Amino acid sequence: MDWPTAITRLGGDHRIAAVAWNDLQARYAEPHRRYHDLRHVTAVARDSGALAVAFGLSARERALVAIAAWTHDVVYDARPGEDEQASAAWTRDELTNARVPAAEVTRAEGLVLSTIHHSAPDDDLLATALLDADLAILGSSPESYDEYAKGVREEYAIYSDAEWRAGRASVLENLLARPRLYRSDIARARWESKARENLANELTRWRDAEPDHR
Repeated sequence: MDWPTAITRLGGDHRIAAVAWNDLQARYAEPHRRYHDLRHVTAVARDSGALAVAFGLSARERALVAIAAWTHDVVYDARPGEDEQASAAWTRDELTNARVPAAEVTRAEGLVLSTIHHSAPDDDLLATALLDADLAILGSSPESYDEYAKGVREEYAIYSDAEWRAGRASVLENLLARPRLYRSDIARARWESKARENLANELTRWRDAEPDHR
């Protein structure tokens, strides 16, 4: 679902939404973005929308998922936690400006905030659609995964290779230690096996790159 449709479905003003959409597109085109760009959120909007339909969510629920998908990385400066909070604030402000009802604004803001730790109650199907779609890239083809990993490295260029290698290896190990990467059975069936393969392969590359101090 595109942004104007989602705003309208929630009772918002499509003219005000159009102004926000222009700002959103400009933000996702910022030159320092190498992965968290418009292509990424378009994919998240597509995949979360498909999951929302599969989960049987209502039209308004699907609109909320779409809003969160489009805005969850609208502020991105490679500052985990701070970026998501700023993106949630942008979401709240723009939905309020578009005269979306307060309850829907709060729900959309909460969905964006759920991406900080990628956690939400097990029965929150809206968050499940968003969070599983946000990790869909992990289960993509090896070529797409490598492009993603390269892009994220470039976004964190302030770190030395040694710092990045240690930090990234820790992230990969933590992901692989999870009993499941995806919250829904649908997403696990679609992406889990390939995601674990991609993560393990990247971890092996970083371990092989460690300097030998013997």
